[in-house]
Amino acid sequence: MVTVNVVVLAGTVAAEPVERQLPSGDEVTELRLSVPEAGRRLLPLPVTVWHKAVGRRTLQGIGKGDQVLVHGTLARRFYRSGAGARSLTEVIASGIKKLEPVEEE
Repeated sequence: MVTVNVVVLAGTVAAEPVERQLPSGDEVTELRLSVPEAGRRLLPLPVTVWHKAVGRRTLQGIGKGDQVLVHGTLARRFYRSGAGARSLTEVIASGIKKLEPVEEE
């Protein structure tokens, strides 16, 4: 059986990206991406960008309100908190590109 896990999304960065360093020393940037869904709703998706996989330079100049193209894989994390077990589905980006706005005539 063949398994494919590929995600390509185009959307708007909904909040300022948050950069953090993990106890292991790895650096990641987390951002929320608003993607249009059927019915004119916006679907907010968490995106995690690992600096060692994508590079910090790729993220320079990306901020709230920017249109971006993200490709990567879907991942689901499970964890326990005081309120019980929870899960989070996120996109682990293997590439991200800022899209230039289209000029209307």
